[in-house]
Amino acid sequence: MSGGERHSEAASPSLITDPIEEAIRESQNALAQFDRVLDLIDHVARDARPFRLRTSMILDLHRLALDGLSNYAGNYRPADVAIGQSKHVPPAAHLVPGLVEEMCDHVMANFETATALHLCAYVMWRLNWIHPFTDGNGRTSRALAYFVLCTRIGYRLPGQQTLPEQIARDKSPYYAALEVADEHWREGKLDLTDLEQLLDRCLAAQLLSAYEDATNPQAATSKERKLH
Repeated sequence: MSGGERHSEAASPSLITDPIEEAIRESQNALAQFDRVLDLIDHVARDARPFRLRTSMILDLHRLALDGLSNYAGNYRPADVAIGQSKHVPPAAHLVPGLVEEMCDHVMANFETATALHLCAYVMWRLNWIHPFTDGNGRTSRALAYFVLCTRIGYRLPGQQTLPEQIARDKSPYYAALEVADEHWREGKLDLTDLEQLLDRCLAAQLLSAYEDATNPQAATSKERKLH
């Protein structure tokens, strides 16, 4: 697979025509989306609320990612879509709502028995596989997967170099792992080994960043955030 960006070829034009303003809005939206994820984690971990994975939550995270950028923010795609730089052909648009519900049901059914990394990998892959939106599928899948990871563990993970940020900075391994999982699925099996191994490395790096911040006198220096 090439190192280019996977993207939804049916993506509607951005509501912002200036590329600099568009990039600024994307960054602002990504931070707002991640803040919402942290709030959701706290609702479960700190406030002792039961874990629920709902379609309304997914749509809300997507709305935050594309707020002011797309007329379809917070809505499923109205038509079929292709993914540039990918062999995968997403399912027809009319199947999307049911497939997203099935994904949520799968996570809920396996929440107590599957590992946190497996559930994280499953959500990240499956939402990309369904590709329910005209744009912002990757951002929303990574945000949702991080929510599932942390709530399955039971707390916010420390470290500024979070798993979604690491992937956003270098998407090539992430794209490659998604393609491998897609190929396994075409062969009739759910095998997320490559993606789980990638997430394992990202998780280790995130925890190491927390340790380094704890032992570094310059840790208070703010770091640039990239989440999209």
